[in-house]
Amino acid sequence: MQSESCDIGLIGLAVMGQNLVLNMNDHGYRVAVFNRTVSKVDEFLQNEAAGTQIVGTHSMAELAQVLKKPRRVMLMVKAGDTVDQMIESLLPHLEAGDIVIDGGNSHYPDSNRRTKALAEKGILFIGTGVSGGEEGARFGPSIMPGGNPAAWPHVKDIFQSISAKVEDGSPCCDWVGETGAGHYVKMIHNGIEYGDMQLICEAYQLLKEGLSLSADELHDVFADWNKGELDSYLIEITSEIFAKKDDDGAPLVDKILDTAGQKGTGKWTGISSLDLGVPVTLIGEAVYARCLSAMKDERVVASKVLTGPQHGSAEDRAAFIEDVRRALYCSKVISYAQGYMLMREAAKEQGWDLNFGGIALMWRGGCIIRSQFLGKIKEAFDKNPQLTNLLLDDFFSRTLNEYQASWRRALIKAIEYGVPTPAFSTALAFFDGYRTERLPANLLQAQRDFFGAHTYERVDKPRGEFFHTNWTGRGGRVSSSTYNV
Repeated sequence: MQSESCDIGLIGLAVMGQNLVLNMNDHGYRVAVFNRTVSKVDEFLQNEAAGTQIVGTHSMAELAQVLKKPRRVMLMVKAGDTVDQMIESLLPHLEAGDIVIDGGNSHYPDSNRRTKALAEKGILFIGTGVSGGEEGARFGPSIMPGGNPAAWPHVKDIFQSISAKVEDGSPCCDWVGETGAGHYVKMIHNGIEYGDMQLICEAYQLLKEGLSLSADELHDVFADWNKGELDSYLIEITSEIFAKKDDDGAPLVDKILDTAGQKGTGKWTGISSLDLGVPVTLIGEAVYARCLSAMKDERVVASKVLTGPQHGSAEDRAAFIEDVRRALYCSKVISYAQGYMLMREAAKEQGWDLNFGGIALMWRGGCIIRSQFLGKIKEAFDKNPQLTNLLLDDFFSRTLNEYQASWRRALIKAIEYGVPTPAFSTALAFFDGYRTERLPANLLQAQRDFFGAHTYERVDKPRGEFFHTNWTGRGGRVSSSTYNV
């Protein structure tokens, strides 16, 4: 095996790693692979990679030896300490100007840290989100790279050639920003994915309870929705899920236990929103809904003690289905608006120059949240790159104003039927809060000042001037300092 003949190296041959390697091979790149359990390298070459030009290596030293300079090494290993351990093992075999790429679901502060620490050693780091699951990795994922900008020209051609493409051939991959920007945007993608999935589940339960629809009927409804403005990967696979039968001919979905798992990226999004003081309420509710689903044993006990309302079926089937569809669409708009609000605030805090329209384009294909809807977000930012909130865009504001009566009717039905719709509900509450010129926080500030002398501003005085009232005549004149997120 001649040295320095491979374009890129990849460490970590789990399914995502294997599929990315095969994808790179398909596009004419020569890839060297290594895995901590070395036997996996030989198994991969004998099976999935048989007949390809993929090169197997059995040590970090051998991997480094076969790579063209500057060496490009991609890690597809479990996020956390494993990434740091792999980088430490790899460093003795690298030299200044070489590039380390972390393609796992790392938390963005880790990518911030790694970019800086490796730059001090002369090594260029990229932390990139990769979305699309196994199939995306194999045939075209969405790729969201951030880190050291000096590394981007060295990986741009590889990443953009293996990524998904939209209708006009544009790759669903572009440079996101410095340090942890790529992994931050991937985290937001995953948070939005949590929201999308929860909204679909609420629509499903509402249709099932409100119309007693069978799995086959639900398949038809979702297949129909996928032909219109809800056209997306998640709606498409949902319709397919309803059509799948178990061995006994019964719908498989009805046999699946109702407790959801999670990997943590939705939780990270919620924590980031609290840290930055951005009300990303829908993703938060989607995370909590999974937590509530995990309390299965308690819910079984509670179902025998706590009763819900008695109800019949919705009278006008077609009208009810359309109300639920519009509620789903409106709530989806709110979720994406909140996700973009959070990215905007994080970009300010971190000093990232994020291209919001470009991010929508990256999510248009390959990834789990890919949808026709993202094209509308791209158009909104193309039209106005300084757009402060998606809800203020002409298209989205017009749609919400037109659909809100349906959205409200769907939620009224959910309340009447006793169907939990935390994501639908919080989306509407946010919409109503965001469009309200005067919220009751004036009373809240009065309460804070009453019990804690936290002060308040006045509508008849300039912003930034604070006042304290001795509400009872017993308090002092000294006020407390305030803390704002």
